[in-house]
Amino acid sequence: MPENIICPDNDQSANSGALKEKVCINAPRIYDSCSDKDCLEDLPVLLTKPGQCIIDKATSVRFNDVSVCNVAVSLQPVPFHSGFYAVDMTFYFDISLDAFMSPNSLPMPVKGLAVFSKRAVLFGSEGSVKVYTSDCPDIQENLSTASRNCPKAVVQVAEPVALFAHLAQKSGPCPMPPCRIPESIIRRYGGEFVQSESDKQVLVSVGVFTIVQLERNVQMMIPAYDFCMPRKECVASSEDPCELFSSIDFPKNEFFPSDCPSEGSRPCGCGRGSGRNE
Repeated sequence: MPENIICPDNDQSANSGALKEKVCINAPRIYDSCSDKDCLEDLPVLLTKPGQCIIDKATSVRFNDVSVCNVAVSLQPVPFHSGFYAVDMTFYFDISLDAFMSPNSLPMPVKGLAVFSKRAVLFGSEGSVKVYTSDCPDIQENLSTASRNCPKAVVQVAEPVALFAHLAQKSGPCPMPPCRIPESIIRRYGGEFVQSESDKQVLVSVGVFTIVQLERNVQMMIPAYDFCMPRKECVASSEDPCELFSSIDFPKNEFFPSDCPSEGSRPCGCGRGSGRNE
């Protein structure tokens, strides 16, 4: 929080424009990035044996929720394109479904996994040196370990959007996942995913927003005014829950939600009368 630290704006030496020193820092610099909006249509849902038994008897399904279990990211140089790297991403989606045995029956919850892979090619600059650090020394010989001077791929994923789910007839053998499923994800579902002899499968459509970027640690010179020192004392939490509750403001927005979104995402009907043509 800004009020809890003393930084250049609050310091007298900074306000007077006095530069204390120039310092060199090691920080990640983004060399290239891209954003993407993917509509993933008809992804097959992998199911365990109990889940597949429910789907085999179901007449319809409803898409409840989807979340990202994990994203596997790998990086490799692009041949004959110096400084460019291919970022391979595999997304693991946790799928929550409701299966209906008949139109008037209560739904039965089913959990499954959907997998999607994609590639992005970005510029990450070149580095031919080996990097040695003291982070993970060899204790036996007191040696540090070397790492390749490659950029680091960072993938940011917004919460995916559950668009549609439906039962479909298999046109052939049940497709295998596009890659090996990590053991940690298999344990999350309580068992191996199965290939059913039934002709039913669940297909889902998911909307995904991603940002992919390549970073390198570089040395940069920055101006320094002074150290940022906290000026607020640490206070232990109150033992009285009612006292803690009394410090919380009344959530007016929960009871009286605004009919206009924030600036920049305003529909045509909001903010009229400002003298501008919406």
